[in-house]
Amino acid sequence: MNHATSRRTVLGALLAGAALSAAPTRSRTAPHAPEPVPAAGPRQPADLLLLGTYTSARGGGTGIGTAAYDATTGAISAGPVITGVDNPSYLALHPSGGTVYAVDEQENGGVTAVALSPDGGHRVLGTRSTGGAGPTHLSVHPTGRWLLTANYTSGSVAVHPIGDDGSPGERTDLVSHTAPPPGPGQSGPHAHQIVTAPDGEHILATDLGNDTVYTYRLDQERGRLTEVSRASLRPGSGPRHLTFHPGGRFAYLACELDNTAVVCGYDPATGALSPGAPLSTGTGGGTSYPAQFAVTGDGRYAYLANRGHNSLTRYAVEGDGAALRLLDTVPVGGDFPRQVALSPDGKLLFAANQRSSTVTVFRVDAGDGGLTRAGDAFPFPTAVCVLPYRAPVPSHH
Repeated sequence: MNHATSRRTVLGALLAGAALSAAPTRSRTAPHAPEPVPAAGPRQPADLLLLGTYTSARGGGTGIGTAAYDATTGAISAGPVITGVDNPSYLALHPSGGTVYAVDEQENGGVTAVALSPDGGHRVLGTRSTGGAGPTHLSVHPTGRWLLTANYTSGSVAVHPIGDDGSPGERTDLVSHTAPPPGPGQSGPHAHQIVTAPDGEHILATDLGNDTVYTYRLDQERGRLTEVSRASLRPGSGPRHLTFHPGGRFAYLACELDNTAVVCGYDPATGALSPGAPLSTGTGGGTSYPAQFAVTGDGRYAYLANRGHNSLTRYAVEGDGAALRLLDTVPVGGDFPRQVALSPDGKLLFAANQRSSTVTVFRVDAGDGGLTRAGDAFPFPTAVCVLPYRAPVPSHH
C-alpha cells in the first residue's frame, strides 16, 4: 500500500499540492489585529484550550481555535479563532506559556508562532519555512531556545532558534532520513514526530515510512543535530508517536500500521531506545490506526487513541514504567480521534476527533484511571489537535 495515498484516504487531511496551491492564501508578514482569548477573570488563572485544524480541508476551520473549559465539569466554551495560520494541524506551547507554535501542514511546510497575551490578546509573530513538505509535528526544547519540527511528506526534521520575543529564526539544521530503506508499501521516509527526552540531552524522531526511531544530540550553541542511535521497529509497523513515562526510562510507541503498542526502554546516558515486543491495543483484528499515547502525571496509567476503532485503550503501567497491562477500551464518542491530551491537573482527558469535528472530554478517576464522559461533545471544524493549558494570571497595575 502506498502510504502517501493511504494518508490522504485514511486521515482525509492533506490535500494534493495543486489543491493547496489553489486554496486562498493568507499573508504571513502583515500585522494582525489583536483578538481576545477567553479568560476566567482578573485574579484566577484560566483553564484554556488551543485547537488545531486543517484550513484547506473541506469543512475545515479558519485558524487556531481558542476556548475555555471548566476544570470541574469539563464543559467547553468557544472563544475567537486566531487567523493567519495555514493548516495548523499540530500545536506546541513555549515553556513560558506565552507563545504557541503551529505547523503549517502543506507542500511548502512552515512553522508559525503566535504570542498569547495573559490579558487576552494575541499576535502572529511570523512564519519560517521548515525546508520540507507536510510538517506534522513540532515541539519546543525544554530550554525554550529551539523549535523542532518533523516533515512527514519529505521525511526530514528541522531546527529553528527561538528569539527572545518567541518568534522563530532562520532554520539552523535540516536532517533527511535517507536510511534505512522504506518499509513495506512505503515510497520513502515519513518523519511523524520529534520530541526531547526527559533528560533534556537527546532528541528522538519517529519515522513511519522506514519503521525507525532516530536519536540525536542537539548542539545548543549552533542548533545542529547529530545522530547517536537508531532503533528499528518491526517492518510495516509504522511507528507514529512516542510518549515518555514520567520516570524517564521507558516510552510508549503507537504503531499506526500494524495496530500495536510497543514499550521501549530508554538509556539516558546514550540516548539508545530498545523496543520490546508488540502489544495488543484491545481493538480486535485489522488496523485501527492507533494515533498517540497520553500518560498520567503519576505514571500509573496510559491511554491510547485508536482512530479506526474510535476508542481509547486504558493500560495499567507496571514495573515503574517497564510494562503495560491492557485494562479496557472506552468509546471516544466521536469519529477518528487524531490526538489526545490530559489537562494540567490530570483530572480531564480531551480527544480531538477529526472526522466528527468534535472534542470529547473524559473525567479521569484518580484511583483506577477509569474514564467517564464529561458533558456533550464540543464542536470544532476538523478537530485534529487539542492543547489544554493554564493561562498565567494577568498583571494589573
